[in-house]
Amino acid sequence: MKARAPRSLTVLATAGLMYLHIPILFVFLYAFTTEDAAFTFPPPGLTMRWFGVAAQNEDIRQALGLSLMVAAVATTTALILGTLAAGVVWRTKFFGRDTLSLFIVLPIALPGIITGIALRSAISITGVSFSFWTLVIGHATFCVAVAYNNVIARMRRLNPNLLEASADLGASGWQTFRYVLMPQLGSAIITGGMLAFALSFDEIIVTTFTAGNQQTLPIWIFSSLVRPRNRPVTNVVALLVIAITFVPIILSQRFAARTENQ
Repeated sequence: MKARAPRSLTVLATAGLMYLHIPILFVFLYAFTTEDAAFTFPPPGLTMRWFGVAAQNEDIRQALGLSLMVAAVATTTALILGTLAAGVVWRTKFFGRDTLSLFIVLPIALPGIITGIALRSAISITGVSFSFWTLVIGHATFCVAVAYNNVIARMRRLNPNLLEASADLGASGWQTFRYVLMPQLGSAIITGGMLAFALSFDEIIVTTFTAGNQQTLPIWIFSSLVRPRNRPVTNVVALLVIAITFVPIILSQRFAARTENQ
């Protein structure tokens, strides 16, 4: 029989959840207000008008497309690099292996502004123009850490004898990877990819330093905050960002929970 949590702990947990999520409810509420600039509470009326305005805004559509493209390419790059790095760290022993592991995850532990300044300086020194690809490079730096952490955690739970048994039975390296390793790592790679996509899609600090004239959806929201007449439309776009990042996070949690129960 499970013991019930103390009432005081339940109250504190509820208060903490309300503190975290009530501001999001205001974003949801003011996306439907009939006012175009003020934040009167309660709103004088509700309307769906701003969703149509947002859908017809060419700048928003371009920013959404760019954000999706950057997140998709950065996530794919991070999954490839993160999985390869995890495989090297897991299967081989060499001097500095722990240090290498630390440096791979360091970009996600550092403040975003430090990573952004470092990337901007490095890109400027090389003379490369800021473009879509500098955005991808910037986002991939912290996405690699997410992919690497998920894959290396799963690899450390695997029995290395599985690979040796596969080789003893005559399987080639590709067959061992395809039929033994990938089924074991699949959910970890998918979970890491979903988290990396969500992180990349709503990232703003590193994007500010590596975007140049490119405008992703979070950058559009940030620049629109200084335009009072755009506030309801900005809230609509914020809801879109929440929806697109919410889905992969929920799915990754489900994959992780299913894996833990196996």
